[in-house]
Amino acid sequence: MAASAARVAVVRERGSRAADVAGVLVLGACVLWSLISAAGREARPEGVLLAVLALTAGYACGRISGSLLPVAAAVVAALAALGLALASGPGIPGATPVGSVPTGHTGAAAALLVLAAGAACCAASAAGSRQGRLLSRLLALAVAVAALALGSVVGFFASTGVLLCSLAAVRMRRRILGLVGLALAAGLVVGASWAVAEERLPEGLAVSLEGQVTRHRVLLWQDAVALTKENPVLGVGPDRFGALSPTARETFAADGKPHSAALQQAAEQGVPGVVLLGAAYGWLLWGLRSSPRPTAVVLTAGASLTALAALAAVGNALSFTPVTACAGLLAGLATAGAGGSTGGGAGTADGSATGLMDEADLARTD
Repeated sequence: MAASAARVAVVRERGSRAADVAGVLVLGACVLWSLISAAGREARPEGVLLAVLALTAGYACGRISGSLLPVAAAVVAALAALGLALASGPGIPGATPVGSVPTGHTGAAAALLVLAAGAACCAASAAGSRQGRLLSRLLALAVAVAALALGSVVGFFASTGVLLCSLAAVRMRRRILGLVGLALAAGLVVGASWAVAEERLPEGLAVSLEGQVTRHRVLLWQDAVALTKENPVLGVGPDRFGALSPTARETFAADGKPHSAALQQAAEQGVPGVVLLGAAYGWLLWGLRSSPRPTAVVLTAGASLTALAALAAVGNALSFTPVTACAGLLAGLATAGAGGSTGGGAGTADGSATGLMDEADLARTD
């Protein structure tokens, strides 16, 4: 048993190192391509550079703190994200129509709430005592209640979904299947937004989706698709969508965003920009696949990041630095090396059982 556990640790350590190298290459390519697409134009790549910096800094902090105090660091991250959400949210119930996709700072608050719920559930999955797990789950539930207090129905359902996924992840033995399912879900949301912009969906379904995201946002998406077709390789340049979109120019107090991360990348940085955005998400999932953390922690973090990806596919959540920083922090916590006894759970009976499940998972898939 000890020899098998050592083999598991060695294989996962190699996979984690490969994922780290891939992350450096992907994030470096994102920075380089934003500079290339901005060259010779009145473009501003600073937003992309800041997002990459925030993601990297959050990821590094998560890896360091998660390796020292896995449970405590996750709880602190959840409280920090919740505090940021409360500070950025409008706090006006009904500010966003029921069932509609949030916009602006409301969308940022929803994204932060999802990440807060994910961090709290990660703490519960890593906790070694029943009391610790219960308190962390209650924190995740409090995040969902806070979403309702902020008037974010989408944030409530997304946070509740992360909590339910965390409960289901406890019984899952093969993390690869869960991560593949999450990747497919994110791809489905992105594909649906693109299909709505291209008017490729059946009329009834298109009308239903348009009612959720509003006609104005669909017009922004259509402008993004049109700009992509005109400049498929380099795009129009970072942060130039607002100046070139007819819908954005005609809208009072517009923020200059198409409210879709994928469509914004396509319009401003061309198809390579979309590929790099997808590669960044894929790198996070790869890092989770190779993580030494328990499968429940990995799938919980993956569910939270996928919920964020879904929000970003139909909103501008990634335009806010606290969101990208918290996303990196959560990913770092879920991929950190195993902590000591202070972290709570690494040497407990529950932690040992999870480790055996991970060992069986690796034997079947690697």
